[in-house]
Amino acid sequence: MDIILSNASGKPIYEQISDQVKEQILSGALAAGDALPSMRLLAKELRISVITTKRAYEELERDGFLENVPGKGCFVAPQNRELLREAQLRKVEERLSQAVEEARKGSFSLAELHEMLDLLYKGDEL
Repeated sequence: MDIILSNASGKPIYEQISDQVKEQILSGALAAGDALPSMRLLAKELRISVITTKRAYEELERDGFLENVPGKGCFVAPQNRELLREAQLRKVEERLSQAVEEARKGSFSLAELHEMLDLLYKGDEL
């Protein structure tokens, strides 16, 4: 499991861990039943506090991404694809709302916004 932390990021470290684990689950890099490193091992590898990894794992468990099996460790929980899609859709809507707000502040037309979105979306295909 690859996790890269940034001290320059505005996000707390536990949130960076949580977001990256979620991303790996959503992308399929981590599958249902896969074991995650123990909180202590992850803390040691990342050179952070065990309390920080504990908070990240608790958040992931609360959100339904992990299952904690006492005495055995944390495992990727089976995922409901529709719920995951809905969660991803909410995230996209939130960011698009921010983009629309910024576009309005800059007096960009809807056509200009569409053009930017088309370029950004298709840019990955080029």
